[in-house]
Amino acid sequence: MLDHVSVGVSNLDRAANFYERTLAPLGLSRVVTRPATIGFGKAYPEFWINLRAEMTPVEPGSGVHICLRAKSTDEVDAFHAAALTAGGSSDGAPGLRPHDRVRYYAAFVRDPDGNRIEAVTFLKDEASGAAP
Repeated sequence: MLDHVSVGVSNLDRAANFYERTLAPLGLSRVVTRPATIGFGKAYPEFWINLRAEMTPVEPGSGVHICLRAKSTDEVDAFHAAALTAGGSSDGAPGLRPHDRVRYYAAFVRDPDGNRIEAVTFLKDEASGAAP
């Protein structure tokens, strides 16, 4: 249903560095660079950052929340670690989140502008061998 998403950033160079490092564990890389926007993806830009020089960092509990699918718990862990190393902050360490009938493993970070980015993978149900 969705083709792409974008987030506003106050400093394009800082955000590009953050997202290049943070999205790499999920297999996303920079595929488009323009003067005020950068697109990340696997084959085409699926995730954009757009310069909004006038913006101020968003307050915790507000702003955008984007969830990206990971292939494994290792990718979720690497995403979280990379984000922290790249200047982001943790908004929920990697771990299993209890949900009704779903084995949901996720990590949450905030980019330098306060945007909330999540990586998630769904674990197989050991009893059935099926993923949700």
